Amino acid sequence: MYAWIWRKLPFGFWGKLTGSIGLIAATTALLWYVVFPWATPLLPFDDVQVGADTQQGPAQEDPNAVPSSSDEGPDSIPYSTESNAPHPSASVPGKKTKSSSPVVIPGD
Repeated sequence: MYAWIWRKLPFGFWGKLTGSIGLIAATTALLWYVVFPWATPLLPFDDVQVGADTQQGPAQEDPNAVPSSSDEGPDSIPYSTESNAPHPSASVPGKKTKSSSPVVIPGD
């Protein structure tokens, strides 16, 4: 198809190149200003629904949300940050290292 268009455009190489750029610009403008604005209301980009429930109506309370009356406060972490990363020396009791100076781990 593109070869057929190239052969049908008038003039030499530079005329065909200019005509091709003009056709690309005209097609882009037609899509940008006519086709896409016409199709936008038909597409579901503004109909955003998060969750498995697609039911229409008022929003329901999230069952996984932490209640605001919690004693811990909104910024506390509801799980232990130490259980998945124990101190390295606690995992091997009694083992001595070759270095004479203790290793300092940031955050301990």
